[in-house]
Parts: sequence; C-alpha cells; structure tokens
Amino acid sequence: MEKPIINYDSLIRITKAISMLRDPEEIVLVTVEGVTHALNVKGCTVFLFSRASDELKLAGSYGLSKEYLDKGPVSSLRSIASALQDRQPVAIFDVSDDPRIQYPEAAIKEGISSILAVPIIIGRNLIGSLRIYTADPWEFTLNDVNFAEAVAQVFGMALELCRVNKGLRDSIDILKTMRDPKTVRSKKRTPYEGVPKSFSDKELFEASV
Repeated sequence: MEKPIINYDSLIRITKAISMLRDPEEIVLVTVEGVTHALNVKGCTVFLFSRASDELKLAGSYGLSKEYLDKGPVSSLRSIASALQDRQPVAIFDVSDDPRIQYPEAAIKEGISSILAVPIIIGRNLIGSLRIYTADPWEFTLNDVNFAEAVAQVFGMALELCRVNKGLRDSIDILKTMRDPKTVRSKKRTPYEGVPKSFSDKELFEASV
C-alpha cells in the first residue's frame, strides 16, 4: 500500500472540522474518521483512560468491526502501556509478535498488521490514547508520528473547550436566576458554580458516548 504524503493541508482540514464542533461525541467521530482517511489506513480509535479501573474506555472508532471492538476490556497496564506510562508515541510493526499487544489473536483476525498509539493530554493530565491501525505492515515515519500527535493535541484542546463552554453556559444560567446575592451566598453558590476544575476521566467518557 502506497503511503500518502501527510502535509499541513490534511492537518488543517481535520483541525477546522474539529474546531467547528461543540459536542464531544461529534469531535471523537470526526477525529477518528479524519485520521483514517488522511493516512489511508484501516482504522482509528480514541480511548479514554479510567483511573478507577485502569482501563481504556472506547470513545469512538472508524474502520474496525464491532467484533474486534467487543473483544474484551482494554487494560492500560497491558495494552501498549508504555504509550500511557511514558506519555510517548509507540509504534507496533507486527501485532502478531509483540508482547505489548493485549489481544494479538483478535488483531490478527481483524486483519491488523501495525498500530501506532499516541497519548492524548490536556494540560498535564493524561486522558487517553489515539490509536491508528494498518492492514499492511507499516514502518511509521516521524512525519506519521508528528501528524498523529498533532491531531491528538487538537482533539484534547477541543474537549477542553467543550468543558469550558459547558461551564460558561452553567454560569450564565445561574446568573440569570439570581435574585438576591445574599441568598446566593447563603447557599454557597457562585457565578462559577458548575465549572469543574478539570475533566475527570469518567466525565470525559460519559460526555463522549
């Protein structure tokens, strides 16, 4: 399979598409579909990290079968764990012969040869992983990795913007219903109530499905 040349045009198109959205689910779907077509690969997924269970929860996918996606819980400690632990991209050339793959048999059955996993980070907080799957063995280049990292960064920023927008809407609603500031203070409510300090992993996952 001939690799496409990844350039700024591909990244700009995906960034523009994501920047126009305010719904987390739509952001996920545009991201995974955009990456798949830009790289001309088999598929792409976005997983969000749950600290409570040390699992990666599927937020969205493109190009992969339901059977493969339902193969079982994805452990952050067993499934390409170093991408999360070291917060660095990890490229798997041969899924059939790499101990970092949690479900090698399922990957082979799905027709996956290679995987690239990059962390998704908001500020200093690791929230998940963007994964790219190829049908043919693929030597991921620095260009491929840089592109994937850039998309993951844009994706994280878009989710953060969703959080901020939701918080601002909640704040405006509170301001509109304020009648007596003393009453508001007595109830320990402020104009900024509803604005979380940061996304919890659970909130991110629930917001995206």
